[in-house]
Amino acid sequence: MCYNVSHLTRTRYARPVRFTRCNLRLRPIEWDGQVVESYDLAVTPSASFVETRPSGYAVNVQRMLIDRPASEVAIRSRFRVTVNRPVPQVRDDDPTVAEVGAAARGSRDLSATGPGNYLFASPMIPLDPAIGAWCAEELAPDRPVVEACYALTRRMTAEFRYDGKATELDTPPAEAFAKRHGVCQDFAQIMIAGLRAASVPAAYVSGYLRTIPPPGKARLVGADATHAWVLAWCGPARGWIGFDPTNACAMASDHIVTAIGRDYADVAPIGGIFLGGGRQKIDVEVDVEPIEG
Repeated sequence: MCYNVSHLTRTRYARPVRFTRCNLRLRPIEWDGQVVESYDLAVTPSASFVETRPSGYAVNVQRMLIDRPASEVAIRSRFRVTVNRPVPQVRDDDPTVAEVGAAARGSRDLSATGPGNYLFASPMIPLDPAIGAWCAEELAPDRPVVEACYALTRRMTAEFRYDGKATELDTPPAEAFAKRHGVCQDFAQIMIAGLRAASVPAAYVSGYLRTIPPPGKARLVGADATHAWVLAWCGPARGWIGFDPTNACAMASDHIVTAIGRDYADVAPIGGIFLGGGRQKIDVEVDVEPIEG
């Protein structure tokens, strides 16, 4: 499946700001099962860009500078991507949860996707005993890891309710877990905390999900949103496999990967500072358009 993706972030300031510096993580990475065909970034007012050092994770980072007064900043990312990713299957030779943990602890892979980078707590995802115990009911040490991840994914979707008003961007996983309400970021961070507690390396994925309108309804342009899900390292042979606890499914051809990190802080689409006072209003429009044929 081929997609055209547009992501517009418009920030309006009550009073002009004098200086803006942002890290942009909008350009999708190359990842198994997807190929980025083209990419374009437009910023208003015009900005300068400086090279940035690698982040240490699977993220494309651009640093943007606007060094003159601005009352509004618009950042639009556009790209075309082809995704051909089969649904991962459970196999008879899958390693167990315990075997994956042992392999991860013994790994000497120091790359951005080495399992050791995603085995321990991170700034936004501390280990939590309650989350660990709840997830351990599906992550028994002798259970095949892919089967266990599917079971945990389905259980989260069944027992948690999607509620866009229940949490904020910085809500800790423990609070969202206690409420059993939240959004995709919360569900991903809870699952990651549980996997790491079981010694299964787990990464946070930022990207986009194809949405299908109800029968008889047209697709609403600009009504999509960014999405978050989980990558679990399932041993040296199987590698990283994606699971979506918001939708009780695996990462397949409806999922478009933008960036991979330890938690949201590593992959936030836009983050930075500005100099000036007054209130600001941020509007985001995302469009994921399937291109048939």
